[in-house]
Amino acid sequence: MRRKNAAATVAYPAILGALALVLVYLGSVAPTGNWGIVALAGLLPAAAVVSVSLKAGFLCWIVVSILAFLLVPDKFCVLLFAVLFGPYPMIKSLVEQLRKKPVEYLLKLVFFNAAFTMVWLTMASAVASNLPAAIAGSVWALYLAGNVVFLAYDYGFSRLLAVYINRVQRSIH
Repeated sequence: MRRKNAAATVAYPAILGALALVLVYLGSVAPTGNWGIVALAGLLPAAAVVSVSLKAGFLCWIVVSILAFLLVPDKFCVLLFAVLFGPYPMIKSLVEQLRKKPVEYLLKLVFFNAAFTMVWLTMASAVASNLPAAIAGSVWALYLAGNVVFLAYDYGFSRLLAVYINRVQRSIH
């Protein structure tokens, strides 16, 4: 989609943003799995980055975050998207341009811990209510488990992005 088609350059991120907004909303009304659904919504700005540009990914994330704050009833899910899962595709794209794995992982973990701290400080009770009691009782255990899960998320994110590039993106060109 990197062609000079102005309509596609605007429409594709808008469609991805609409889908991300739907997923954030679904995460807010789902009885369980809201973290996973919101994490899935974070894949859609990545598709905008890959298919259009980094700027399109940022625009997709910002617009979805604003609309979600206005429309989605559960602000915890909105905060997860706005602070953590929404901006991560662009952060990942920028960090992976360094091509130095240890530095990349360090920067990704710094981003995760900063974003998670913002979520924790804003809505600690909402975070704790969505976690097993063994982890929720200890902040250190929470961060340790969070970092491990985040690294697994990053790995899965990379694999899904590769599938998107190899299968989906080819079919839309």
